[in-house]
Amino acid sequence: MGAKSGQRGRSNRDERADGRQRLGLILFGALLALLFIGLAVTEGVSSPSVPSGDVVIVEDVPKEIATVSQEEFDSALKRQVAQAKLKKTPEVGSDKYEEVKEAALTELVDLIWIQAQAEEMGIEATEKQVEDQLESIKKQQFTAPGSYDKFLKESGYSQEDVNELVEQQILGTEIQKAVNAETPAPSNEEIENYYEAEKASQFTTKESRDVRVIINKDKAEVDAAKGLLDKDSSEASWKKVAAKYSIDPTSKDKGGLQEGISEEFLQGSIKSAIFDSATGELVGPLKFQGNWILLEVVKLNPAKEQGLGEVRAQISSTLSQEKQQEFFNEFVVDYETKWRSRTFCADGYLFKKCDNYEGNGHPANAPEACYEEDPQAPTDECPAVVTPTSPALPGTITESKPKGEPFQQRPRPQAKPEQGEVVNEEAAGAAGGAAPPPSATGE
Repeated sequence: MGAKSGQRGRSNRDERADGRQRLGLILFGALLALLFIGLAVTEGVSSPSVPSGDVVIVEDVPKEIATVSQEEFDSALKRQVAQAKLKKTPEVGSDKYEEVKEAALTELVDLIWIQAQAEEMGIEATEKQVEDQLESIKKQQFTAPGSYDKFLKESGYSQEDVNELVEQQILGTEIQKAVNAETPAPSNEEIENYYEAEKASQFTTKESRDVRVIINKDKAEVDAAKGLLDKDSSEASWKKVAAKYSIDPTSKDKGGLQEGISEEFLQGSIKSAIFDSATGELVGPLKFQGNWILLEVVKLNPAKEQGLGEVRAQISSTLSQEKQQEFFNEFVVDYETKWRSRTFCADGYLFKKCDNYEGNGHPANAPEACYEEDPQAPTDECPAVVTPTSPALPGTITESKPKGEPFQQRPRPQAKPEQGEVVNEEAAGAAGGAAPPPSATGE
């Protein structure tokens, strides 16, 4: 495995098709984070010439996978046109052509990158692995007779193309496993700090009460229930009375019993009635949210704190997952930077994964109006002028969440003449004068 074929591809446009299953999504699901993080970095290194008959060359990789030929590009472009349900190839230079061209080039270059990275790390995918994985995909996604053959015919993929895509998925998964295996384990200090920071919220069961209730919209019904319970408030009596007089479906068949009621979820008169009354005391009838309620506290459940020994394994697992994600994110950045610096494209085939691609420096999803002096179609939102490192909402940084909750920066909106100066809402909140973020108040 690992040698190039004449055709390679992937697509994420057919998810909206009329119910047809698309193998591209299946094959690349595990690789999205690895393959599609585009960095606008240029190194200023002189570009090697792309060999005649090729459109892309990648340096420092095995010769058999180092180039994308014109023939390979043409095949990938046809697949993209078919998968986008276009009647014909768009006119060269049009926006639609640029779109399908970039998608085709991305397919082919990503395949080289993932194979080359696996080669550097000593990772391989055997023919048996590819066969088994493809068979599993067929069983899960192509259950109807002839559906796989129909997919090949309609998508433009050959069997060799599919085999390479399956190999790519296997290699990507094994690369991520290898990177995760290098992630340092959480230290005892990190585990202890997490426990102390989260002890009150995660590892402490708050005080609660078990309560029996009669609920009815008719006060006369609740008064009748109270008269019976004043005479006999035993468990057996509660079962009979609740079944007859209560309309609460969650408790009437359990003698009116509601267990583990915490003070934090209650308000007003019902909170006072439950947490200021003694056990065994009938309270009510009292009016609450359109109903009449009679209640009796039957058990007090004190707060209970789990010790570090009880939750150490849980904390270690949580921190390990966080560390693996952070470690892998760093790997992805290095991966993209390294392979982009080794990738060079011929004129007419330049795109963001080529080191000799300059672009305009604007984010791909940014409206052009953001950069026009007098835009004909103004936009309400533009990217931030600077890329923040790791901004966090005030009050959200803790031992367990050292990066806090993400603080999404937005451009300062333009003031209208009649309004005067307009202040960015998040900035106002950070400076004081605005309510703290929901995560800081628990709301």
